[in-house]
Amino acid sequence: MGCAISGLAAKAEFGERNTGDDAAAPAAAAYLREDQIQMIKESWKVIRDDIAKVGIIMFVRLFETHPECKDVFFLFRDVEDLERLRSSRELRAHGLRVMSFIEKSVARLDQLERLDALALELGKSHYHYNAPPKYYSVRT
Repeated sequence: MGCAISGLAAKAEFGERNTGDDAAAPAAAAYLREDQIQMIKESWKVIRDDIAKVGIIMFVRLFETHPECKDVFFLFRDVEDLERLRSSRELRAHGLRVMSFIEKSVARLDQLERLDALALELGKSHYHYNAPPKYYSVRT
């Protein structure tokens, strides 16, 4: 997975034993201890209460800090006024879809096969949307 916590660094940080077969390393969630998974799930409950609002905040912040990313989203690429984006129904809908994906991922942190299948489906859909690979790092 192209997750920021994958690879050897995650093994060191989350206490996973090195199996010697890093090319076939399982999903990053395999590196999380049960107490860490529970902490993530408990933290998510706070975000879930305002899931649509958090989705908007996340995208507006992304576009503020990395304006070049806005070009990937044809609905938003010509919108210069970030205040207008904050009230956009389209951005709200997309933010909600992204946050819903995160919610499903959090729910599957202890079900690695289902988490991998979910990530694969997301990758397939973004491939069909012609999402530029330069925005995704690949780590094994």
